[in-house]
Amino acid sequence: MPEHESASKPAAAESGVLYLVPTPLGNLRDITLRALDILGSADILACEDTRRTGNLLACHGVSRAGRMASFHEHNERERAAELAAELVAGRSVALATNAGMPSISDPGYRLVAAALEAGAKVVALPGPSAVPTALAASGLAVDRFAFLGFVPKKPGARGKFLADAAARSETCILFESPERLAGTLAEAGVAFGPERRAVVARELSKLHEEYARGTLAELAARFEAHPPKGEITVLVAGRVWTE
Repeated sequence: MPEHESASKPAAAESGVLYLVPTPLGNLRDITLRALDILGSADILACEDTRRTGNLLACHGVSRAGRMASFHEHNERERAAELAAELVAGRSVALATNAGMPSISDPGYRLVAAALEAGAKVVALPGPSAVPTALAASGLAVDRFAFLGFVPKKPGARGKFLADAAARSETCILFESPERLAGTLAEAGVAFGPERRAVVARELSKLHEEYARGTLAELAARFEAHPPKGEITVLVAGRVWTE
């Protein structure tokens, strides 16, 4: 049977497999049919927020026979060991965080490591992620990029983080909270240079989606005057080498 024909059949979760299931960034229709199959059929569905994942399943009319378990930053270490044991016992586990790909600046890394150490198979489903989504529409170079995660909160660590990022030649992608955005853009202007091009992508796929483009100095002033809300992704153009 040609491989593409299998796409017409529902995908049931296999025994002893950990599935990383990306969920919509905002628009609940941004999910694959295969992801819905796995979320509905896995023996255990581990969720960063069971209520939020439950709402997603209800939106798409997905019912579950298996149990749901909380899995978040505060219980990840101990719950990873428990779920790895379930995988060894032959149960399938699906992991879903609140939005985007599990383990990418979200809980999941420890569970993946524990599952692999236990000899279990790990399958990552393709789907939504703020990193490539923001990059594709940014207007900055896309051939080479570095995802650096969340900007540290402590001043010393922030300064080193931004200085290291400023030395890179590829587009840098950062996550930041709306409360710290203006300050981070101002600090980035010192590290990168105030005229470095940047983009702030906000509320991707949601009703108030916005791409703010300009220099770091311009964006810092803009968001200082008009503090933002929602999920923030910052992209900064890479250094142009002239030596």
